Amino acid sequence: MNRKPLLVIAAGGTGGHMFPAQALAEEMLARGWRVKLSTDVRGNRYSGNFPQEVEREVVSSATPSRGGIPAKLLLPFRIAAGVFSAWRSMRRDRPSVVVGFGGYPSIPAMTAAYLLRLPRMVHEQNGVLGRVNQPFATRVDAVACSVWPTELPAGANAVHTGNPVRGAVLAKAGAPYQAPGTRPMHLLVMGGSQGASILSRVVPEAIAMLPEGMLQYLSISHQARLADLDLVVKSYEAIGVAADVQTFFDDVPERMEAAQLVISRAGASSIADITVIGRPSILVPLAIAVRDEQSANARPLEESGAAFVLQENVFTPETLSGHIAAILSDEDGARAMAQAALALGKPQATKELAILVEMLAGKGN
Repeated sequence: MNRKPLLVIAAGGTGGHMFPAQALAEEMLARGWRVKLSTDVRGNRYSGNFPQEVEREVVSSATPSRGGIPAKLLLPFRIAAGVFSAWRSMRRDRPSVVVGFGGYPSIPAMTAAYLLRLPRMVHEQNGVLGRVNQPFATRVDAVACSVWPTELPAGANAVHTGNPVRGAVLAKAGAPYQAPGTRPMHLLVMGGSQGASILSRVVPEAIAMLPEGMLQYLSISHQARLADLDLVVKSYEAIGVAADVQTFFDDVPERMEAAQLVISRAGASSIADITVIGRPSILVPLAIAVRDEQSANARPLEESGAAFVLQENVFTPETLSGHIAAILSDEDGARAMAQAALALGKPQATKELAILVEMLAGKGN
């Protein structure tokens, strides 16, 4: 029988859940643990970058927002089947710790861990608890928080670990910041997978309003949705600014290292990258987010002076252009914003999560 301790990671099928889950899996394998990923069929499609040593366990789950009335009526039964499957698996191969990263596919494993009274915790990537983590927050040994403070129910045991980032981001942690000046200046624009069209409409117009003396030194990396790609390219061409416009950048850490300013949505992963590398930013929270979690994510950066936060209702070309000009014309101010961002970073987030896992394992022995 394998005597290595077993960690079960329960996660949903989005990058926001799976990236930190993958980081913890890699760290625990390096520490001599066995790791099992518990997810559903959809989530399993996003597990390709997990190490081969990670065992995949696909359980039945469901998302209320998907499917019609028949699917919604079947939802409790699908989740119950997933819980029973996870419970039976944990009875057969008892985990030392179970960690949930959110998303509906994490419900079965987290419920089974609760029923079996196993050491368990959840990791919340945003400043507001997700729908799944919310009911578990007071039923786990710890809630590992990326954003501090995170809104939690009374009785929850909160620990500020930060949000694990990819190795490529860690390699650029605290990279020296080149303050804006007469040298070429670089802007990185990241829209994320939802609602990026507003950035594609507003940012080029805002750039066009900048002083000519600033435009001549400016280059831009702009991540845009496929539907907006041609429009964004033509907009930058019309104002004569060098711009690399793509639907996806596989070298974001390098582009962020070179940037004097980042304009971005306030998703958990983006915030983690910005603070670990340490760059001034203008953040535009996603207005349609039901829990307004992106505003919560951005708040610590705004309060510390690391970022300007523009809600969508005031995100106009005129307002944005004024903020860009103010940052790029103030070397000392931009440098202070970069330092403030860096002070909020948690590059050791993965290791802190791993230490917490081992502490919980010790309590369970």
